[in-house]
Amino acid sequence: MHHRPRRNRKSAGVRNLVREVTLSAHDFIYPLFVQEGDENEDIAAMPGCKRWSIAGLVQEAGEAFALGVPAVVLFPAVAENLKNSTADESWNPEGLIPRAVRALKQAYPELVVVTDVALDPYNSDGHDGVVENGAILNDESVEILSKQALCHAEAGADIVSPSDMMDGRVAAIRELLDSKGYEGVSILSCTAKYASAYYGPFRGALDSAPKAGDKKTYQMDYGNVRESVREAIFDEEEGADMIMVKPAGAYLDIIVRLKEVSTLPVAAYQVSGEYLMIKSAAQAGWLDEKAVVLESLTGIKRAGADIILSYFAKDVAAWLK
Repeated sequence: MHHRPRRNRKSAGVRNLVREVTLSAHDFIYPLFVQEGDENEDIAAMPGCKRWSIAGLVQEAGEAFALGVPAVVLFPAVAENLKNSTADESWNPEGLIPRAVRALKQAYPELVVVTDVALDPYNSDGHDGVVENGAILNDESVEILSKQALCHAEAGADIVSPSDMMDGRVAAIRELLDSKGYEGVSILSCTAKYASAYYGPFRGALDSAPKAGDKKTYQMDYGNVRESVREAIFDEEEGADMIMVKPAGAYLDIIVRLKEVSTLPVAAYQVSGEYLMIKSAAQAGWLDEKAVVLESLTGIKRAGADIILSYFAKDVAAWLK
């Protein structure tokens, strides 16, 4: 036989030489939850994850940074008494996220700090937009989201990441940031965020589930592909610097499609449900956690993701080290 493909698989050294896709710690953004107070609290639905105090957050981010993870993204657990129907706390300059951003940038100036721009952690209705008579108001929500993004930029965020899926929010955020002198703050738009059942553990971690209804009037229908292309075209035109697909594992085809049609870097978020499925199976002894994590994340990168958001980021960086 002239062709023996197995020759390129005959040893670990040869396989390493010809491997087409490799993971690096630099591929990752590490999602972290933060809460008020001095306690670091385990999240029952996400084993291995915590709601960190600001001091704990700084320590955890620093450990990941030392392992080579270049960036973190922050999600707040907001007290119920601070939530209202217009999510006013979301743009409080002395709120939890601005204080966390300042603490991180003071401790690690080179760490890339990303903030989630969304109203659901602050909204008493649990939605990503203002609710009126059961409907989600788009333009009124975009105005608040823009103020939230500006608040994060003023605190020192390197990247703001709108995940709300309101129409026109990238353009509005870009315009406001530029008008206030924050031209250097990047926008990582959650461009193709699907109305997914995989978000359940995350909503439990932040107590941010909708009080009524669902998110299907603004998050995308999981049967659609071309709609994601449309969203990507709009986000690129409106000034996004990077785009994101969320969730990742069940949407590899969407990652491939957006990589083909956009000139922007593509991020993919391995969300809480994906994390929990692997963790639960591994804890039960049914899967090899390290092997499955590395395989699943390599698959996401192989599909075309330039950036991966994963709760396994710190673990993977340690394994690769």
